Amino acid sequence: MTEQRHAIDTHAHFYPTGFLKLVEAEGKASGAEYRMVEGRGPVIKIGNVQTQPLIAKFTDLDARLAAMDEQGVAVHILSLSLPMVYWAERNLSRKLSAAFNDGCAEAHTRHPTRLFGLAMLPMHEPDLAIAELERAATLPGIRGVYMATAVGDKEVSDPSLFPVYERIEALGLPIFLHPVAVIGHARLVPHYLTNLLGNPFESAIAGAHFVFGGVLDRFPRLVICLPHAGGGFPWMVGRLTQGWRTRQDLKHIHQAPVDYLRCFYYDTIGYSHDVLDYLVRVIGADRVMMGSDYCYPIAYERPVEVVTDHPTLDTTAKAQILEGNARRLLKL
Repeated sequence: MTEQRHAIDTHAHFYPTGFLKLVEAEGKASGAEYRMVEGRGPVIKIGNVQTQPLIAKFTDLDARLAAMDEQGVAVHILSLSLPMVYWAERNLSRKLSAAFNDGCAEAHTRHPTRLFGLAMLPMHEPDLAIAELERAATLPGIRGVYMATAVGDKEVSDPSLFPVYERIEALGLPIFLHPVAVIGHARLVPHYLTNLLGNPFESAIAGAHFVFGGVLDRFPRLVICLPHAGGGFPWMVGRLTQGWRTRQDLKHIHQAPVDYLRCFYYDTIGYSHDVLDYLVRVIGADRVMMGSDYCYPIAYERPVEVVTDHPTLDTTAKAQILEGNARRLLKL
């Protein structure tokens, strides 16, 4: 491990073997296609959402720990990635969520100082989501909740989700977001734009729905973490604020959209020193946490150095981003 021995990666994807076996065995009835790519790993496809081949680093804890050591990363906060679980029928979505959460707990039990998890919930079935939330919150190593930027065809501000938010808020668990499907998918298929543009646009849309949908006003202690450096949300918030100033139908929220910037947390995955500099200057170093997007091809290979080598951040800001904020927020 390099000299930075305390860095916490808050954006690190994980597919437990139990989750994958369940998709393979029972996913077809809910529309999932599961196939193996020789020499690489399984692929899951639901509609136009498809994983890359899930190589060993996604599933093998020893391979993960070796990669963490090489990067100088002390802790991974484990999260599922697409296709998550909202595509599955009611009972299967419950079982898939439980399989993922149990996999995180098992990983933490094996490596209690290095691996922690973000619980997956069947949010499209709110009663099941609350039941699994109550169970998962008691599992070793679970430190938050993972959620897509849209729950099937429901936006994150859909009132059916409010009972789940209420319980998450009461438990003091942060919600980490991540896109699954993206708007304008057909237009974004060429040139890998589904990821390069679609994912950050999704974060902006979800952030706007949390604001204008009244979620942050109704649940003021609910903590939301936007991925990919907030996507487009921090950059478009001035435009959202101008809409709030000029349109009476947007006056229902408690304050200007720009004033909600610090209601969110953000990761460092902006692929630019200028993006990270903007987040720290405009929002604050106490709202930014290190992430890598492990272990996708687009992921940071040296996530620690993205922070330590930044030309304008001071020592205090670097310490907050590398470790302090995540340790405080996730009660590590």
